Amino acid sequence: MMLNLFGLALICTLLVLSGCGEQTKTLYIFNWTYYTPDSVIQKFEQEYGVDVVYDTFASNEEMFAKLKAGGADYDITFPSGDYVSIMIKEGMLEKIDTSKLKNFSNIDPAVLAQCDFDPGNQYSVPYYLGAAGVAVDKTKVQNYDRSWSIFERKDLANRMIMLDDMREVMGDALKYLGYSVNTVDQREIDAARDLINNVWKPNLLKFDAEAFAKSFASGEVWVAQGYAESIFAEVDKSMWNTVDFFIPKEGGPSYLDSMVILKGSKNKDLALKFVDF
Repeated sequence: MMLNLFGLALICTLLVLSGCGEQTKTLYIFNWTYYTPDSVIQKFEQEYGVDVVYDTFASNEEMFAKLKAGGADYDITFPSGDYVSIMIKEGMLEKIDTSKLKNFSNIDPAVLAQCDFDPGNQYSVPYYLGAAGVAVDKTKVQNYDRSWSIFERKDLANRMIMLDDMREVMGDALKYLGYSVNTVDQREIDAARDLINNVWKPNLLKFDAEAFAKSFASGEVWVAQGYAESIFAEVDKSMWNTVDFFIPKEGGPSYLDSMVILKGSKNKDLALKFVDF
């Protein structure tokens, strides 16, 4: 009887140890707010039998500062092109073997041609190409020009919001003034800065890159600079016809956000599967 009990105890111990060796892997993702639907994350978890910890940021600056401070052991993040370049130079990224990505061939060559921040896509895979625009609540604002000049309107003071994103807002001001978003002419840069600080800013409720869509959907603001996908994610579908979302006639900066695997990732193979998902 003692031998049987000992054998049973040994079997139980082995089962426990075996269970410890099969712990579910966890992938840590740091991404823009609103960027990846919950359904995609859930499908990935189910298909690969893993857990995903998904945290968000509102700007490249916030993302970069947290990673440089060593705030968390993330595996994947989604920087814009200029920050991909910075992170490569800082040695923050793992190289990606795109030959292992079966879906890489589905990316439009025209998009790949814009990846001058990472020639040959050695460290990054394009995720989203887009541009910020302006959303107007047509039930509150009936007469307006589809232009960045809308932010000059004193009658809409404290009912407008712009992104807390230097590149976006400066780029918009430069385009409104007829300059290139890539200008290095100090006079042009100063003119754009003065337009923002002296003309636009006094009419704004605030600069906000995280809750601008919620502020618009709640009616707190009637005019919002931001991203279409964020705005329409917050506005009830039955009210979409009351929203005019447009790219101002002067144009503005476009952005190309990419997926990158962070240096020292403990789940590099799993991260590569997510990039290819």
